[in-house]
Amino acid sequence: MSDTRLSFKEMCTRFDVTPRTLRYYEYIELLQPERDGRSRFYGAKECARMTLIMRGRRFGFQLEEIRQWLMIYENEGTEAQNRLWVEAATRQLGELDEQRRQLDEAQAELRALRDEVAASLKD
Repeated sequence: MSDTRLSFKEMCTRFDVTPRTLRYYEYIELLQPERDGRSRFYGAKECARMTLIMRGRRFGFQLEEIRQWLMIYENEGTEAQNRLWVEAATRQLGELDEQRRQLDEAQAELRALRDEVAASLKD
């Protein structure tokens, strides 16, 4: 893929994002495609960045956190980026654990209420 460039439409398809999303990622400087007139082309670097963006979103990171993480790589290199990643991942794991606890609590409450109403219908 080193010489392969994706068009705007191909990039949207490959990463299953809307054109609006891709334009927004460019607007907030997460991506910087090559331009040829009005056309945009995405090389290996932009595809790698998009992979990291999508992974970060899947893990629940805010776009600003992802942007800062990518900027650190550009300015300070891999080690600094990895240090920030470990800190952010640890923080995000805590948030996900709390969300799981809240979901488990909500499910238990909903089950109990459902069972109570179902039992009253049998009477």
